[in-house]
Amino acid sequence: MYSNSQFYINGQWQNALNGATLPVINPATEEEIGTLPKADSADLDLAVEAADKGFATWKKTSAYDRSRIMRKAAQLLRDRADHIAPIMTMEQGKPVGEARMEALACADVIDWFAEESRRTYGRIIPGRADRIRQLVIREPVGIVAAFSPWNFPINQSVRKISAALAAGCSIIVKGPEETPRSCAMLVECFADAGVPAGVVNLVFGVPAQISEYLITHPKIAKISFTGSTAVGKQLAALAGLHMKRATMELGGHAPVIICDDADIPRAAQIMAASKFRNAGQVCVSPTRFLVQDKVFSQFRDLFIDHGKAIKVGNGLEDGVTMGPLAHARRMDAMNDLVADARQSGADVALGGNRKGNKGYFFEPTIMTNVPKSARIMNEEPFGPIAILNPFTKIDEAITEANRLPYGLAAYAFTSSEKTATTLSDQVEAGMLTINHLGLALPEVPFGGIKDSGYGTEGGADALEPYLISKYVTHMSV
Repeated sequence: MYSNSQFYINGQWQNALNGATLPVINPATEEEIGTLPKADSADLDLAVEAADKGFATWKKTSAYDRSRIMRKAAQLLRDRADHIAPIMTMEQGKPVGEARMEALACADVIDWFAEESRRTYGRIIPGRADRIRQLVIREPVGIVAAFSPWNFPINQSVRKISAALAAGCSIIVKGPEETPRSCAMLVECFADAGVPAGVVNLVFGVPAQISEYLITHPKIAKISFTGSTAVGKQLAALAGLHMKRATMELGGHAPVIICDDADIPRAAQIMAASKFRNAGQVCVSPTRFLVQDKVFSQFRDLFIDHGKAIKVGNGLEDGVTMGPLAHARRMDAMNDLVADARQSGADVALGGNRKGNKGYFFEPTIMTNVPKSARIMNEEPFGPIAILNPFTKIDEAITEANRLPYGLAAYAFTSSEKTATTLSDQVEAGMLTINHLGLALPEVPFGGIKDSGYGTEGGADALEPYLISKYVTHMSV
């Protein structure tokens, strides 16, 4: 059963002080299934006050105890994955199997950061004279304001919460309004694990109002945002204006380079699963497929076969492998992009239309011979649309891969070590995975370059923005 969401502030679940709410819509049925509270400045004042008190407590908690509590939260998340998954499907749309996998993967993220928490070492720098001691002490930066998207309701929130807690920070999460309950269920795991009141806080509301309030607030020290490039640039500018640290994980337009010496059936299978996962609503979703001439027809036909085999429907139903788009805005965007590509001369090899007349379902779509002038060759589709274009020489593929201002993820398939090395050196992306899917593991970096943002939310480097390196030098007398 789906229940209404609430804020979590100072260890208490509560509604908006003024009683304001927003609806939650099931994208498979277009029906309202619940509500969530809508924050105003009074609610945010409570959240900041709570986070300030929580920080005073948490920064004094030993790394060992922080790690212990976090590991308990991870286990609670595993124990509750089967309960969280259908709730996530009801509000976001992804198949329940994908939702369950997201919850379990998030537990691994918590465990990873719990272990890193115990390894936030400082260091001693040798002095230049006798009786000089030079220390670098690692301290938490302070209160974090985190802004999490709807496409992975707990996967993105958990990275921000886990990094903050591991470093000793408190955090206010602006959860996704489209998918509030699954995000709240994640926070419940931390609360039930024993995280002190005020250390983790959760609010919802109008994103622009909340971001402007929190980013400019003098008690907020660190920003973490996952979302579109356009919004990310605005928030990064605001953070810079107020001298706030920021991690920005923004949009992408991932190229896939398929060389003629690759294992084509395997590449088609792996990439089809990746492309249509979560109905393509993934920041690292492969979009521009650049396929060498000799194997273009083979890859195209195999890729189309995989697309035809996808069962689109309500994610709660057995056998469904792709759910609806998350909301009507994505449906409109898909229709506009396909129409523009057709007008530009592209061939639609599969799909291209809304599926049914109820729910935000869109067909798995594959387009070929798409000119660079088409919008979809330049704008992130964030939906189940793949573009297949041929290339002759590897230099052409690399040029096209690097043409756009995005630089989040990139993919390639080749059996040549020389080609793999060339791609590693020349493809402009924060992440490149060759011959397999190796992204988004807890222990590896996750982030982009150029207009895809800066900073990382994975691996050991992810803790750095949450920590201050304080230099202390002492001469004994």
